[in-house]
Amino acid sequence: MRKVGIAELPLHYGHVPLWLLNRMRKLSASILTIIIEEYGQEELLRRISNPFWFQAFGCVIGHDFHSSGITTTVCAVLKSVVKPEAHGLGVAGGKGKHSRKTLDEIEKISETFNLSTKKADSLKYSSRMSAKVDNTAIQSGYPLYQHTFFLTEKGKWAVVQQGLNINDRTARRYHWLSDQVKSFVEEPHSAICCDIKKENVLDMTSKQSKEARRISVDLVREGPRRIKNDLLLLRPIYQKSLKEFLSVETKKDFVVRTLRMPKNVNWKAIEEAYELQPENYENLLSIKGIGSATVRSLALISEIIYGKQVSWEDPKKFSFCLGGKDGVPYPVNKKHYDEVIQTLEDFIKSANIEKREKLKALERLTKFKDKL
Repeated sequence: MRKVGIAELPLHYGHVPLWLLNRMRKLSASILTIIIEEYGQEELLRRISNPFWFQAFGCVIGHDFHSSGITTTVCAVLKSVVKPEAHGLGVAGGKGKHSRKTLDEIEKISETFNLSTKKADSLKYSSRMSAKVDNTAIQSGYPLYQHTFFLTEKGKWAVVQQGLNINDRTARRYHWLSDQVKSFVEEPHSAICCDIKKENVLDMTSKQSKEARRISVDLVREGPRRIKNDLLLLRPIYQKSLKEFLSVETKKDFVVRTLRMPKNVNWKAIEEAYELQPENYENLLSIKGIGSATVRSLALISEIIYGKQVSWEDPKKFSFCLGGKDGVPYPVNKKHYDEVIQTLEDFIKSANIEKREKLKALERLTKFKDKL
């Protein structure tokens, strides 16, 4: 799995007015239909998984370019206009309580697409693991509150999910794309962008954390007693002056890495993991009850006692045409908005081979113009 984008955005309150929401739906439906007809469902997934395209799309339909609400609104609008039977694409999940319906909705959409039980189970696993990784394997202080899962009739998928930091009232968005799946726990990022860089972010998906992931699995396979003994060895370190244990060169780095010692470890989950004997870190992370505190404890043991380095670096790295709902950079022009919708709907209704050839000719003309 490769994650292709993260964005951090300020929280904006309020709702999209109904007059604008209805137009967003109509315009989105037209844009999606054209993209799917011309390029296919998989290309649409690729675009949705790109944080810059997603942000630009939200701006095009009239949302605020720097608002966290662009994530929940765009996902909700897409879910409302996408029709599995017509588009060969389905959308599951959403914000808050809607996210808890994701697995049931994936099951229903899979039935519509006549996907096998094995494929449906794989899709549900992908939904669970993408959320588990961003909530647990990457600890940046943004617990998820929104999770939207997109899937095609061929079983391809993408995820857009968002977390909230209650301290600085900012949100962080995560994008996933199935075509680039290699591993859920090894370098899931391919392009990451955000405005705020966080300190002390535990990233167990980094290549730098590879050996720490291996040690974590080994510790669990040896049983809870080994982990408890190692934690007892660590606690005195946190109760004394760090100067007694560190050289001048590593002092600052060490303080940054070990600011928060986990207080609560789910020993019942570790017992279960010990019985299951996970083969790798992904298996370990997928076990119910293996949460942030447990992952962090195993990471600290791996680094401090066994010397296997863990990444503590934050894995972070539009334009308007119709205005924004808050009047930035200018108020939405209703007449202009309706004209754009009508133009796209007319294009779709009259779409045929000749029309597609004209579109391709326009694309070639644009490329030629750019070279001038």
